[in-house]
Amino acid sequence: MSSGQRVCLGAFAGAHGVKGHAKIKTFTETPEGVAAYGPVTTEDGARSFTLKIVKILTDGFVIASAPEIKSREDAQALKGVSLYVNRDVLPAPEEDEFYLDDLVGLKAVDENGAPMGVVKAVYNFGAGDVLELTKIPGVKGVRLIPFAKEAIPAVALADGRITVARDAIDLGDDEPPASED
Repeated sequence: MSSGQRVCLGAFAGAHGVKGHAKIKTFTETPEGVAAYGPVTTEDGARSFTLKIVKILTDGFVIASAPEIKSREDAQALKGVSLYVNRDVLPAPEEDEFYLDDLVGLKAVDENGAPMGVVKAVYNFGAGDVLELTKIPGVKGVRLIPFAKEAIPAVALADGRITVARDAIDLGDDEPPASED
C-alpha cells in the first residue's frame, strides 16, 4: 500500500441547523474519527475542511462545523461529497486488523485454493460490509458477498488474497427459475 494513497473517512449528508453545521456519515471505527486526523479533503483534493465535531448522533453520523463552511447553503451544497485523508496519517492497524480499503485488489480463492475472482470494491449499504467480486471464472458480471466470517473465513493481506466460502457466491444456475403459474 503506497503512503500517498488516500482513505475515505466519511461523506457529507446535508446541512444541520442554520449556522452552517453539516451532518456527516462517518466510515471510521468511532464517529469522532472523521475529524481526528487533521484536515479532510474532497476526492479530487480541490477543497479542504478542518472539521470540529459538534455532536455525535446515532448510526454513525455526526454534526460538525468547519470554518470553510460559512452557511447552511454551503453545507447543503456539499451533500454527497466524500471526505479523504492521506493513508500515512492514519494509525497502523493492529495485528490481524486492516483497513477495508486494503481488501480492494486482493485475489479471492475458495477453501481449496481455486480462483474465485478479485475484490473490486467494499460497500456498506447499512446492513454491514459487502465485498464486490469481479473476474470470477465462468461467471458473467460481479457478485456481492457479505464480509462475514462464514463467507470470508480468512484474509491474508501479506499473500494478497482472501478465502471465500464457495457456497457464499451465487455462481449462477443453468436452469431458469420455475414459473409460478
